Amino acid sequence: MSIANPALPADQAPAKTELDGIYKKIFMRLIPFLMMLWILAWLDRVNIGFVKLTMLDDLKWSEAIYGLGAGIFFLGYFFFEVPSNLLLQKIGAKKTIMRITIGWGLTSIAMMFVKTAGMFYFLRFLLGVFEAGFYPGIILYLTFWFPNDRRAKAFGMFMSASAFAGVIGGPLAGAIMTNLNGVNGWAGWQWVFLIEGVPSVLAGIATYFYLTDKPDQAHWLTERERSLVHADLERDAASLGRREHSLLASLKDGKIWLMIMIYFCIVAANSSLTFYGPTLVKEVGFTSPMAVGWIMAAAYLCGAAGMIFNGFHSDKHQESRYHCGLAAALGSASLLAVALLLKTSPLLTLVMLALAIVGTMSAIPVFWQMPNRFLSGAAAAGGVALINSVANLAGFGAPWMLGVIKTSTGQLTTGLYVVAAFEICATILILMFVPAFKKSSPVARTTPQETRIPPQKWTTTHD
Repeated sequence: MSIANPALPADQAPAKTELDGIYKKIFMRLIPFLMMLWILAWLDRVNIGFVKLTMLDDLKWSEAIYGLGAGIFFLGYFFFEVPSNLLLQKIGAKKTIMRITIGWGLTSIAMMFVKTAGMFYFLRFLLGVFEAGFYPGIILYLTFWFPNDRRAKAFGMFMSASAFAGVIGGPLAGAIMTNLNGVNGWAGWQWVFLIEGVPSVLAGIATYFYLTDKPDQAHWLTERERSLVHADLERDAASLGRREHSLLASLKDGKIWLMIMIYFCIVAANSSLTFYGPTLVKEVGFTSPMAVGWIMAAAYLCGAAGMIFNGFHSDKHQESRYHCGLAAALGSASLLAVALLLKTSPLLTLVMLALAIVGTMSAIPVFWQMPNRFLSGAAAAGGVALINSVANLAGFGAPWMLGVIKTSTGQLTTGLYVVAAFEICATILILMFVPAFKKSSPVARTTPQETRIPPQKWTTTHD
């Protein structure tokens, strides 16, 4: 039930420091919990990259089977992401996220019983179905709580959880596979699916009791705080102009398809690093699951730092084009270096792999600042999900391509060249076709007699 938000008298208008304190309170209430959920989602999604180190031999599968199974997850994403995000807009975040989280946890647990390639494909697809809507749903959810000039920090911290999951996931999977292999007659990789799936089910139940759908329902904010946030978000929406349009209009909108192409290129790189990063570490000579886990943990720790810094810096300077485009360029150049050095310099290969993770992951949170400048409300629910679902087809294609190339040639070099080319295309598209938006002043939005910023038009004018 919503709590009333009475209009705030002009003489009670907030100082910027008061709003800063309120948004810090919201940040601390929501972001750590959402990060925990994203860590669990990421672990259940990508643990396949670690268990493949022994799972393929146990089940006598080829790299092509693995690549298709890893990528087919994103087909489930593609078909169910838009409906899931529209459902979140209709029934609320906590019910939607509870369903998603419990579903992916149970599916992850079921993965421990995989025996055939067909069952592997089905469960990976089902995992994508359940996770569909979570990531873009949280992007949408955070727009209910933070104005545009505060979102990059919130997005960056939330999305950095995927990097922290890499920090945790590698050593955790390595320890489980090393110490529990053979216990109860199960292989180490089976224990990974069980141990990493159960917490998601429990977290899904907790979600229903912890999350609040919108600020006007937040019992943990005072009446004045709810009113201030409500008024600030209303002013923020007004300053950006009218941006509502239907999902059908999104399908016809060239801006949406430009965003899809950009994000497709970034996802191609990110999914390749996610599902084949451990394999690359193994190829330079580290065969122990524990060693691979710790090396990937160090790389993802660097990625987490890059994501957080880039998000904070983007918020500070109210700029997203260069923050996204140059981060993608770093990722592309580093992937190219990995391909060139893979067989000649193990140490430099690992350094370049870490930089590829830093660049690619740092581009993601600031990317979402761009579509959020011209989407809101129901249009955001459908538009964000459309961008994410279509672009994530790269998450299906890239791992499959790498698996086929690895099976046919015995190496990943050619595939890495292709992925690096995709990522540099993201930089080119951003810098050539995405306009520079005018900076909005947070102070102007918080004064009683604010100056309205004209609606921002999509032009080809650049910084």
